[in-house]
Amino acid sequence: MWAELLPVGRSAATGGYRRHAWNSADAEGRAWFEQQARSRGLAYETDRNGNQWAWHGDPAAGNAVVTGSHLDSVPDGGAYDGPLGVVSAFAALDELRARGAGFTRPLAVVNFADEEGARFGVACVGSRLATGALDRDAAYALRDADGVRLPDAMEKAGHDPALIGADPERLGRIGAFVELHVEQGRYLTERQPVGVAGAIWPHGRWRFDFHGEANHAGTTLLADRRDPMLTYATTVLAARKKARLAGALATFGKVAVEPNGTNAIASLVRGWLDSRAPDEQTLRQVVDAIEQAAVERGGRDGVRVELTRESYTPVVDFDGPLRDRLAARLDAPVLPTGAGHDAGILAAAVPTAMLFVRNPSGVSHSPAEHAERADCHTGVTALADVLEDLACRPS
Repeated sequence: MWAELLPVGRSAATGGYRRHAWNSADAEGRAWFEQQARSRGLAYETDRNGNQWAWHGDPAAGNAVVTGSHLDSVPDGGAYDGPLGVVSAFAALDELRARGAGFTRPLAVVNFADEEGARFGVACVGSRLATGALDRDAAYALRDADGVRLPDAMEKAGHDPALIGADPERLGRIGAFVELHVEQGRYLTERQPVGVAGAIWPHGRWRFDFHGEANHAGTTLLADRRDPMLTYATTVLAARKKARLAGALATFGKVAVEPNGTNAIASLVRGWLDSRAPDEQTLRQVVDAIEQAAVERGGRDGVRVELTRESYTPVVDFDGPLRDRLAARLDAPVLPTGAGHDAGILAAAVPTAMLFVRNPSGVSHSPAEHAERADCHTGVTALADVLEDLACRPS
């Protein structure tokens, strides 16, 4: 399975992946998922929000155990973030069948649509729509860098956007969701191959718009300029300092400039901030401090600053009994994470848990992202053990 999926959406130039929501590479990955489901005799379906499901047992029976992750990527992302969870889910089902396990609950493998938010700017779109955390009107308003609306992209890919919206009936049939994911950090490096997630830090995305005045780079005196690039640059440095002092994280990883000419002073700089912290109060304080620094510098530069929150996820504490059950079953450590996941979105609606597979370097969202084959195999066995405990014994 891994060898089949590895070339899908991979850039020959960078070695990174460009599987973005509803593009051709994403479609190829979705076709792969469907083929894997049908080749195993699983009942395949796509829900109203474009999430793909493969069912072992009766989907309508309720109290189902669900596992899986996503197949899309960040720009030039790594091979493991998301796909490891989907491949491992199918492999764990294969392992359970090989063991002759007797299922007492339905089991499903899922591929959630647009988890990374690389194209339309909001992460976990498929799971947010299902839970109602993202409503239809907000989804319809999302546009990519080329101005293409999310519903238009979905329709072009063959999915009816008129269907999207909250899906409480489907979520009501799920008794537990377990997502396996490559570790994004180095907590497990000197420990063991598999760990259990305890909580996800609160996190969000904010867009800073720095409005200045376009002018000629070669004739405009420095004193006469209203250059938003200066305000933006100062804000980037302020974000690093404010986050460091608070024990948080803050990253400006995306920027857009207008008119984007080498010999022109910019009229507008847009910078996207990703910030995360151990608790919600600290996160609010960090973002507020970054905004204050931007506005103060903008006042000196003659630049107007606007801040828009594009997405926000509060702290997620995974289901305690389920988390403890997995940790005891696997004799695995419990660790926090600053990364967002579909499991974190679903946690508001169904009992959820996560397994992490050791990442020797800790690098993620990069072509250098890696997990050793032996650790991946250990992850599959661990997931199979967990699923057997949940879906093959009386709950």
